[in-house]
Amino acid sequence: MAAAVDLERLLDAVDLSCACCLQYFTDPVRLAGCTHTFCRPCINRYCEGKQRTRCPLCWADFKLKDVRPNRELAALVSLIPQEVKEEDLETQGELKPSGAVASSDRSSEGRRPGEKEEEIWDISKQLEMTAETIHLLRKDLSKAKEYASQIKSQITKDFCCMKEYIERQERNTLMFIEQEQKAAQQKIEETIHQLCVEVNELIDIKAQTSNLPERHRYKGSASTMNKITLDEKLNVVKSAVEVLKRKLEILLLEKYTQQFPPVQPPDLYQETNVCSLSPESAAKNPEPMISSQFSQWADDVTFDLARVYDRLAITAQNRKVMVSSYPTDYEPSPNRFCISQVMCLQSFSTGCHYWEVITKDSDGWAVGVAHEMIGKRDKLGRTEHSWCVEWLGPKKQLSAWHRDQETLLHKDKPLKVGVFLELQKKAVSFYSITDKETLLHTFEINTSNPLYPAFWLYSLERNGSLTINHTNRR
Repeated sequence: MAAAVDLERLLDAVDLSCACCLQYFTDPVRLAGCTHTFCRPCINRYCEGKQRTRCPLCWADFKLKDVRPNRELAALVSLIPQEVKEEDLETQGELKPSGAVASSDRSSEGRRPGEKEEEIWDISKQLEMTAETIHLLRKDLSKAKEYASQIKSQITKDFCCMKEYIERQERNTLMFIEQEQKAAQQKIEETIHQLCVEVNELIDIKAQTSNLPERHRYKGSASTMNKITLDEKLNVVKSAVEVLKRKLEILLLEKYTQQFPPVQPPDLYQETNVCSLSPESAAKNPEPMISSQFSQWADDVTFDLARVYDRLAITAQNRKVMVSSYPTDYEPSPNRFCISQVMCLQSFSTGCHYWEVITKDSDGWAVGVAHEMIGKRDKLGRTEHSWCVEWLGPKKQLSAWHRDQETLLHKDKPLKVGVFLELQKKAVSFYSITDKETLLHTFEINTSNPLYPAFWLYSLERNGSLTINHTNRR
């Protein structure tokens, strides 16, 4: 009786059935890698005709020659009486419907031993791998959200630090200017008081004698010197602030807006009489659209990062070029200009084309078209295949240039220049754009090669910029 009870406990505690045949182990063997155990006849049938053998349970690779007898399980199976084994076989047979048996027999026709079990374990393994993949993807998604949140928090913190630093520098700078102004004011007031005392003395002396001593003559150089000293200090502060502002503008507009598209304000329309916009506003918010006779030929042109001098910074979605106080970190390019010029990315070989350039923010510039093969040191309008209008010189005069020949135009400085290229007629015309188009000059062009919009900025020692005005087709 006790032996029967121990046997029942043994069967409940240890699974002594093979996963392939679902019967008690017959000559159990252990796989070398994963240590799962199967009947030797079952594992031999399972491996028949396969080039690659994998465990039916965990899909780990193994070699049939590496299997080893599982003597422990064999010893446990040997303890089970034969009548118990036969009883379990009969029970399994009774539980299996005859229809199922017939179906199984039919479905197993043409199958080699172990093929059905292999398909079942293939599907089980695929389900397991798919569930694991879903788990890993959800884990990666959670990590990505957490990382993005950390980055956003860090960016917010960094910008807060920059704003605090700039505000602190602003307070310190204003405090310095106020202190210098008070010091200069005190010196001037002291000088005025001293001069008033001297005036009173001179009046008394004048009353006593008509001869005014040389040593009592009016001296006004002290206040003048004080004023000059104050002006110099304030100019130094102003210059330093301008340099800082310029560097921030280059850093933010050149680096930041190239990586991320700017957020457009809800209302892009400005009043027509607004004539003073910052360079950033001019790039983000195009100037008021004016009905133009050339609108039907308007083209969207942008500056080429590979055809720009490294002391010119391109910003605002490649629509603005400005003088930089230090070289810009562009990618190496064999076509990069060695002088302060830039070309556009787009070229034209047929048809009519029109674009506009805002020139009011530069004291010296040239706007024109050029052949692609213009030299890196060739100045716009000084070659056979380049044409331009130019505002330059101490007299601030407007000229047209081609083949190094200048034509004075005797016009005021245009604040916006329109370029109309007619390739069928082989002509390019330049217009001053206000509330109407005023023709500045027309060239005949004698080339069949594609032409590119081209620009030149004068004097790298001065801040200046050109902005391509977005003009919609009508």
